Amino acid sequence: MRPLGVIGPLSRDVVAGGPPRIGGGPWHAARALRALRQSAVIVAKCGDAERGRYRVQLAALGLPAAVAAGGVTTAFSLDYGRRGERAMRVDAIGEPWRVDDLPETVLRRVRWLQVSPLLRGDFDADLLERLARGRRILLDAQGLVRARQTGPLVLDGRFDTALLRHVHVLKLAEEEAEAIGDLGALDVPEIVVTTGPDGCRIVTRDGETHVPAQPVKGDPTGAGDAFAVAYMGARAEGHAPVSAARRATALVAALMAGRAR
Repeated sequence: MRPLGVIGPLSRDVVAGGPPRIGGGPWHAARALRALRQSAVIVAKCGDAERGRYRVQLAALGLPAAVAAGGVTTAFSLDYGRRGERAMRVDAIGEPWRVDDLPETVLRRVRWLQVSPLLRGDFDADLLERLARGRRILLDAQGLVRARQTGPLVLDGRFDTALLRHVHVLKLAEEEAEAIGDLGALDVPEIVVTTGPDGCRIVTRDGETHVPAQPVKGDPTGAGDAFAVAYMGARAEGHAPVSAARRATALVAALMAGRAR
């Protein structure tokens, strides 16, 4: 089986006032891929100051990784409520991705690619089209609805619909789906809406299915990234969308409970 791929910016996260730590889709997806023992490659970008440290942390997960750098690392402050509801601030904004940041040799064998932007504008439509050549793309909707500005995180539906032309799976959190509104108007073959402890909804042209989750206590930071890559891996293996969602839900529960490392 060909390796999966994950591409996106890394972040500098402060959770509940704790010390800064590495975050972002490539990091959380890589942790899930290690638990799955899944062949994959990681392509990430961060600020110059964090590149050396973040490369070492990614390498420790045992997956091939390429890390580009430039400017500063996108930074967030996060706090969680009793039911996992999240409050976020954008403290710094990193550089958008450029064609020169793409390691073509690393991505050559990838046929399923998770694109994990942190803010709108991390990837433009032309770059997403380039990434989709010969591949199926799972896009995290953070890169559609998160406004590219510092301060309290703002979600809105003012995004370029051209970003969706080459997307096979769109993954959204519930609040991101609310910001967009009519998901049926997006013309994406598969849409996965994660709803925290309630599980997720799978929306395809055949209809909508709810996949429940077992509530688990634990730090939910990165759960959506882990879910997305586990879902993509199951789809790459030939599982139907609902089956893939069940597998991904089980993995996230195991990660949050500390059983899958």
